[in-house]
Amino acid sequence: MSSTSSLFGSPIPFPRAPAKTKIKLRHHLPTVKMSISNSNPVTTLTKLLWGRSLPPHLLISTVRTTWSAAWHLMMSQLAPSDPTGRYTRPASQFKNPTSLNLTNQNLHLYIGLPCPWAHRTLIVRALKGLEEFVPVSVAAPGMDGYWEFRDSTVPVLDNDIIVPSLDKANGCKTLIEVYNLRRGGYNGRSSVPMLWNVNKKEVVCNESYDIIELFNSRLNDVAQNPGLDLSPPSLKKKIDEWNQIIYPSVNNGVYRCGFAQSQEAYDSAVNELFSTLEMLDDHLGSSRFLCGDTITLADVCLFTTLIRFDLVYNVLFKCTKKKLIEYQNLHGYMQDIYQIPKVATTCNFEAIMDGYYKTLFPLNPSNIRPVIPSTSTHEVLSKPVNRESLSLVGSNC
Repeated sequence: MSSTSSLFGSPIPFPRAPAKTKIKLRHHLPTVKMSISNSNPVTTLTKLLWGRSLPPHLLISTVRTTWSAAWHLMMSQLAPSDPTGRYTRPASQFKNPTSLNLTNQNLHLYIGLPCPWAHRTLIVRALKGLEEFVPVSVAAPGMDGYWEFRDSTVPVLDNDIIVPSLDKANGCKTLIEVYNLRRGGYNGRSSVPMLWNVNKKEVVCNESYDIIELFNSRLNDVAQNPGLDLSPPSLKKKIDEWNQIIYPSVNNGVYRCGFAQSQEAYDSAVNELFSTLEMLDDHLGSSRFLCGDTITLADVCLFTTLIRFDLVYNVLFKCTKKKLIEYQNLHGYMQDIYQIPKVATTCNFEAIMDGYYKTLFPLNPSNIRPVIPSTSTHEVLSKPVNRESLSLVGSNC
């Protein structure tokens, strides 16, 4: 028997060749060695151990059990669940700053482009014309799961599009560093969006809905579009009713699907999600927006989930029953909002997809980002949908 060394350092025997083929084997040995040395070590090892066959059953079973245990451990940190495996979203720690006179504050907004909750605040900030009074720093998800600040590496074709940035208010490297600047520090999740008081070095609010209500009604003295009211008193009750439907079933519903840790939890979430989408699609067949002819905060909250649906949730979060493009009214409604001036510039599709596919390792271990669906491009979303005609039909809240 002749031998060469394996990756384990032990000899691997080769059958001795007949005399007449001995020279050919010697001629090919350098090629074999070069192929092994230049190939992926894992690929080389598997070929040496079991050739082109599948790995042994015991190895597959062991790896599967180990990966399942590791997955549940990572998911318990990424997405806390109840005993049945249902995702339970942690509550925000800084809510409803009703006692502050905000027009006298030096405010700064921290957001992350993948996050639909942060996207709400960007849209209302833009629609109300608060860009100058409330500057923004855009964090990007790091490989360790923390929000971090860095110059954008994505080519910018439109100077108005929002891209990842450095921390313009405090010069920090990560968002958790910003949170820790407050008096007494911070030991919670460093979530976005977060509204910051620059002078006091204090968190004003990190609850998304409180921030958009604040932007809508409490900064009119400094807003460039103070006449726009996204939560008028006459529609307040209806807005609240829609939010009570949309938040658990759609906004958080897609996360309950993607972060479910049991089949039972997933089945419950996905059935609730799609039954609600069917109801919304039917409603929007006779109403331009959720509460008739006027866009409201409820529409903003629904939009930021819908714009991510075919990009992310349909694939990565297993919301696969239907794509949004298959809902004629819902998809047209999303396009209608996308075409409102300033809204499109808040939608960075590349950053959204990177933030999910390249960061949520337990859901996408390969780190491969799929191509953007053709129906989710700016060109398609910018096509006229003529939903203004529904205003003539009348509202149906």
